Amino acid sequence: MGLGVCIILIAVGAILTFASDWEVEGINLDLVGLILMAVGIIGTAVYTSILRRRRLVVPPATTTVTDNDRRDLL
Repeated sequence: MGLGVCIILIAVGAILTFASDWEVEGINLDLVGLILMAVGIIGTAVYTSILRRRRLVVPPATTTVTDNDRRDLL
């Protein structure tokens, strides 16, 4: 599940919880919205923690120039 899907889940859950006044028999849309927001927040946290682990910064290999190398260049 990508970051975009997590954000969409949070948005849809917020819309169902706070912005809708629909009445569906047998389904509590406020609870469904809260569940969607919770899943989106958990997904975002998991995604960012995995992304942070993947981005290891490896310093570039540096070459040392000795006096002999400098003389060869001249």
